Amino acid sequence: MVLDELDFAELYRQQMQQAGRSTKAPERWDARAEKMAEVCANPQDPYLLQLQQKMSLQGASTLLDMGCGPGSVCLNLAASLTQVYGVDYSRGMLEVAGRRAQGLGLHNVTLINKSWEDDWSDIPECDLAVASRSTLVADLRQALIKLNNKARLRIYTTHTVATSFVDVAVQRAIGRPVVELPNYIFAVNILYQLGINPKVDYIRGPNCQNKTDTFEQFSESVSWSLGALDDVEQQRLFDFYQQKRRLGETIVPPSRDWALVYWDKTTTL
Repeated sequence: MVLDELDFAELYRQQMQQAGRSTKAPERWDARAEKMAEVCANPQDPYLLQLQQKMSLQGASTLLDMGCGPGSVCLNLAASLTQVYGVDYSRGMLEVAGRRAQGLGLHNVTLINKSWEDDWSDIPECDLAVASRSTLVADLRQALIKLNNKARLRIYTTHTVATSFVDVAVQRAIGRPVVELPNYIFAVNILYQLGINPKVDYIRGPNCQNKTDTFEQFSESVSWSLGALDDVEQQRLFDFYQQKRRLGETIVPPSRDWALVYWDKTTTL
């Protein structure tokens, strides 16, 4: 089959459906906003440091951070830019981002409550558009087009390299079929079919689900990604956890690889 005959945007949607992946309600993210700020927004976080090192701010004075969460990217770059815009569909995340901006003495941060699917006509066009760890959306093609069209200079997106947020061994241990999600390859191929040849680089960051000091922490992180566990699954997960502890083995991988897919704005799609 010729590559151009494959509809990667449709294949992405089919993979999301097969994985049973649905968009989490904003209220679920609201409840995790404070924790996300602690885990994923630290300026010294290895993931954020690597991302910022790989981004070019040359010629840029404004930035759009889509799926900004607690301001992980936009707040860390605000001091180097004239104006930054953080966009998220979780009001709780934006409230935390606002408090963090105030605490940092930043006065050039505008926070906007919108989702990927909303009308973006009132979101300002910026020199740079970023979507960091926020690209597992229902319609990736449309999301990439929206980012491209809001940028004047460059677009940066990060996507998972692995096809699952939860280690395969954990999914098998609790007796669930392995759920494989679409990874960065889909973004590369969708952009190619849009006439864009992106660059790809890689970031190795800490696994945000590596809180395993107690079984309760471990169980919470697994349930967050896979959904509520029934009693049988909970027992199997506990047995898995205890066995790993007895053997002195790592319970979950300590790091997670991300693909940085980025390109220069050339045309409005």
